[in-house]
Amino acid sequence: MNANEERIWKPYTFKSGMEVRNRLFMAPMTNYSSNPDGSIHEDEITYYRRRSQGVGAVVTAVAHVTPGGQGFDGQVGVDRDALIPGLSRVAEAIKSGGAKAILQIFHAGRLSRPHLVPDGDITAPSNIPAESRGMPGPTPRELTTVEIEEIIEAFGKATVRAIKAGFDGVEIHGANGYLIQQFFSPHANRKNDKYGGTLEKRMTFSLAVIDSVQKAVSEHADEPFIVGYRFSPEEPDTPGITMAETLPFIDVLAEKDLDYLHVSLGEFWSKARRGADSDRTRIDLLLEQINNRVPLVSVGSIRTSEDAFKAMQSGVDFLALGRALVIDPEWVEKTKEGKYSEIETVLDLHAKDRLDIPERFWKVILSVPGWFPGVN
Repeated sequence: MNANEERIWKPYTFKSGMEVRNRLFMAPMTNYSSNPDGSIHEDEITYYRRRSQGVGAVVTAVAHVTPGGQGFDGQVGVDRDALIPGLSRVAEAIKSGGAKAILQIFHAGRLSRPHLVPDGDITAPSNIPAESRGMPGPTPRELTTVEIEEIIEAFGKATVRAIKAGFDGVEIHGANGYLIQQFFSPHANRKNDKYGGTLEKRMTFSLAVIDSVQKAVSEHADEPFIVGYRFSPEEPDTPGITMAETLPFIDVLAEKDLDYLHVSLGEFWSKARRGADSDRTRIDLLLEQINNRVPLVSVGSIRTSEDAFKAMQSGVDFLALGRALVIDPEWVEKTKEGKYSEIETVLDLHAKDRLDIPERFWKVILSVPGWFPGVN
């Protein structure tokens, strides 16, 4: 076993004092399986318990912090105290396998679904619709300053609920085009006040959310508690986030006493699109900018053990596995035992029950050709 292979299995103690047993995360992946009221479905408990046996930490599917922030059917909520008992069962299931339980929290902003939010009232930094495949989505209503401050506070309240539910941490979802990213994006944010205009002002909302979460932790957590932040380094939109804007943002985030940063990538080895040297990978550029100030977690189509060992050579601190763990819940154990040939990398279309995949998640997987290997 070479040095990079060995490093995957090396424990790590975060700044908060929380230790994880290895450098592998289960990546957050929407499973569409919660009940219509945002409460946990029994299938989710089984799904997470099965996949918590080998990884160092499990980051859950994203939970909305306000009723108006729902982005998916079957999405779990953390917007009210009544949901704490169900969330507690998820945390317990994850921790039973030896993994740390991290609840991902967000607000979908202009990507919220009209039929899920009160009165169909979709809100965002500005009244600029999102675009998908060249077509504009619903036009959102611009948030007022009071509403912005209420959402910031809601992230703190959600963190308190995560603490009460027994989670080991939260991951602030500032990626994938949702509200936090929308405030940073020159496409979604056309404001000219303290929350928008200059690059620095477009960082304001993100930093305020981090402060709200960290304040909740300092006041309510009696034990070490992880706070991570997920981001997308670039946007395809014009105007949109470029590496030229992300890199100085990373500088600021690296000084926020976060336990980790989590870069959301579709492909681990993808190169910069614009705003930086397009001959270099995003990972390389980010690691250079971070300069060992905060651990970096990366996701991005890591499917085989060889993929993981190669990715660790980049210098990242952690790898997050998404589809790989859906396809093979024992991916980590098989890799650690050197049983590389036994790892399943193509979804068995007859194995829903064997793999403990929730019924609703299974239906979505089968309805999206190409999302999972084996689904055509």
